[in-house]
Amino acid sequence: MKFQVNRDVFSEAVSFAVKLLPQRTTLPILSGVLIQAEGDGLVLSSFDYEVSSRTEIQADVEEPGTVLVSGRLLAEIAGRLPNAPVRVSTEESRISVTCGSASFTLLSMPVEEYPSIPEIGEQTGVVPAEEFASAVAQVAVAASRDDVTPVITGVQLEVRETNLSLVATDRYRVAIREIEWDGGGVAGESDATTALVPARTLQEVGKTFGHSGTISVAITSRDDRELIAFSADRKTVTSLLIKGNFPPVRRLFPETVDNYAVMNTAELIEATRRVALVLEREAALRYSFTADGLTLEAIGSEQAQASESIDAILTGDDTVVSLKPQFLLDGLQAVPSEFVRISFTKTENPNKPGPVLITSQTSREQAGADSYRYLLQPNLLLR
Repeated sequence: MKFQVNRDVFSEAVSFAVKLLPQRTTLPILSGVLIQAEGDGLVLSSFDYEVSSRTEIQADVEEPGTVLVSGRLLAEIAGRLPNAPVRVSTEESRISVTCGSASFTLLSMPVEEYPSIPEIGEQTGVVPAEEFASAVAQVAVAASRDDVTPVITGVQLEVRETNLSLVATDRYRVAIREIEWDGGGVAGESDATTALVPARTLQEVGKTFGHSGTISVAITSRDDRELIAFSADRKTVTSLLIKGNFPPVRRLFPETVDNYAVMNTAELIEATRRVALVLEREAALRYSFTADGLTLEAIGSEQAQASESIDAILTGDDTVVSLKPQFLLDGLQAVPSEFVRISFTKTENPNKPGPVLITSQTSREQAGADSYRYLLQPNLLLR
């Protein structure tokens, strides 16, 4: 195999191919990147039986061939090469990489032992890339990081003909965002297709394809293996879906709420960060909403306490809730508007506040049209 390729194009392609590979693997061969040189270009791909990445780039191919090489090492080398064309050639089990006056020799890995990259089925639909990336960033933060319950470490995609919902929860909060979806008229409005995608993979897809115009999505089932594929700009990422039933969290969201407060989003974020400085880990902040505004209080250790008041317009009864500041900040930072509405739900016990609902607010008076909702369970230990 022998080819010459643009340094920046090659470096970006290798970096993309290795991005989703695990840091450590029990099978060293799965840490490799497969490079196939044919025609007028290269195909670079990686696969660890759960996630695959594949990208095509142009190159001057003198001798076609296929080689498997350590992915992270090649990515580090490609990222530091001088600004000159990259020449790659192979001889027996050695791979030569030269660029300007820099030269590297790497050992190849046995191609015949490498697993086959998953095949992608027909396209299920198309989403606007920027909107999808924004929705993933808003929702994935609420997914659990505890592998003990794999079903909530994913983001549930619920697909209908004209819209796609992203839902995530870690038991303490739930985030939902809806965006446009073009299913090509394949599915009816009542037929929701669901796919439970690992949150980490989805976050990388959002970052990688965020400026691609549109992303093609394919959900396929083959040989008892369900997978989802995202494609844009001659790049494709596939992921096995998480098996299991996602909890029915939609029913936790109230139809209407009469008791709510509206305030400036940035002011609430800054006040929360300041007052939380004196808190011990895992402690909650006390938020008191009254007709006069909002008061934040942190009863930290004996050495430090803090409080701050900001403007808030309250509709309904005075309310006090205790919330974990980081969980609240995760929701507030995903609100795209200048103002935010915090709604207070009720429980059967009048002394116990229900979850708070965070939504966007276009102005102090008008609710936002954004389809992002974040439900946060108060910390009931502090009142």
